[in-house]
Amino acid sequence: MEKNAHALSQRDNYAPFGFTRFLWWLSTAEKELIKDCTVDRNRYAITGMTVLCTWLFATLAWSYFFSTVMNDKIVSILPGIFMGFVILSIDRALIKGITVRNKHKLTPILFRLVLALTIGTFMAQPALLYLFDKEIHVQISLDNEIRKMAKQQELDSLYKQSMEDVQQTKYNLQLQLQSKYNEVAASRAAYIAETDGTGGSGRVGLKDIAKAKQTEYQKLNDDYNSLLETTAPGIKTADSILNAIQQEKQKEMITFNSLMNDGFLTRIEALQNLILNNSAAKFSYYLLIIILVLIELMPVIAKSLLPEGTYDEKVRLREEMERHVTALNIEQEGKLKELYNQVAYEQDRDFIRSFFDEAKNERRKKMMVKFKQWNESGEESFDKLWENIKQDVLTKQES
Repeated sequence: MEKNAHALSQRDNYAPFGFTRFLWWLSTAEKELIKDCTVDRNRYAITGMTVLCTWLFATLAWSYFFSTVMNDKIVSILPGIFMGFVILSIDRALIKGITVRNKHKLTPILFRLVLALTIGTFMAQPALLYLFDKEIHVQISLDNEIRKMAKQQELDSLYKQSMEDVQQTKYNLQLQLQSKYNEVAASRAAYIAETDGTGGSGRVGLKDIAKAKQTEYQKLNDDYNSLLETTAPGIKTADSILNAIQQEKQKEMITFNSLMNDGFLTRIEALQNLILNNSAAKFSYYLLIIILVLIELMPVIAKSLLPEGTYDEKVRLREEMERHVTALNIEQEGKLKELYNQVAYEQDRDFIRSFFDEAKNERRKKMMVKFKQWNESGEESFDKLWENIKQDVLTKQES
C-alpha cells in the first residue's frame, strides 16, 4: 500500500499509491482526511478491497445472466458492466450510511441487511447456473421430455372428441358394409353348396333351386357393390379427416419442440428440480448461496465490524465544524443583507424627499396654469378641473 515506512516527523509527506486512493474512493473515505490517519488508511483500504471484489463479482454474474438471454456474448458484457456499476453505487451508499452515530442502530442495520440479502440472493442465481452448468443441461433435457409428454397429452385431449366422432362415423359405415358383405358371403356359400351337392337339396348341377340361390346371390352382390360405392367416399373422407388431425398434432408438436430452449428461466427451473431430486446438489446449492450472499454482504460487514478510528472522529469533527461555519456564514450573510437593505432604505428615503422638495414649486406652477386655463375657458366644470389636476399633478400611492 505505502511506498515505504515513514518516520514520525515525515508523515505529513505521505503520498499514497493511485490504487490505494482508488480503494479509499471505493470505501467512500475522504482522501484529504484519511491520508493523515495512519491506522485507518489500511482499514479503509480493506473495506475498499471488499467493495472491489463485490463489484467484480456483480459484473461477472450480471454479464453471465445477460449472456443467457442475448445471442451476442460480447454485447451481453455491456449491460453486465452497467449493472455491476449499479451494485457498486448501492454498496458505496450502504457503507457511506454507516457512521459512528447510526452504526449500532437497529433500523438502519436491518434495512441495509435486507437490501444486501435481496441483491446477493439474486446475484447468486447466475453464479450457481454457471457452476452447475453441466448438471443443469442434463436436467433440462429431462424436463423437456416431461414437457413434451405433457404437450402430447394436451393435444390428445384437445382432439379426442373430434377424432372419436370421426372414428364412430367411419365405424358405422364399415359396419354396414361388413354386414352386407356377410350376407353376400353366406348367399355365395349357399349357392356353391347347392351346385356341388354338398348342401341344400343335395343335387349336383344347376337346378331350379341352384338358379334361385344364384339369383339371390347376384342380387345381394349388386346391393353390396352399390353400398360400397355409397359408403366408400364417407370412409375415405373420415380417413382424410383423421390424417389431417394427426398431421396437425404433429405440426404443433414440431412447433413446440422448436421452442425448447435453455434460457434463464428454464435453467432456474431445472436448477430447482435438480435441487429437489438430488440431496448432494441441494447441500452444495445452499452452501454456495450462503457464500455468494456473504460476498455481497462483505462491504457492509467489513464497515460494521471494523472499529472506529481517528478518521471517523475527524469526519465527525469536520462535519460539526462545517455545520458551524455554514451557520455562521448564513448568519453573516443575513446581517449583510439586512445592512444593505437598511442603508438602501435610508438613501432612498433621502432621495425621495429631495425629489418632492425640488418638485414642489414646479407642481404649484403647473396647478396655477390649469386654474388660469379653466378660468379663461369658463366651460369646464370644477370637478373636471379637479380630475385633470389629479391626473397630471398628484402622485399615485405605491402598492
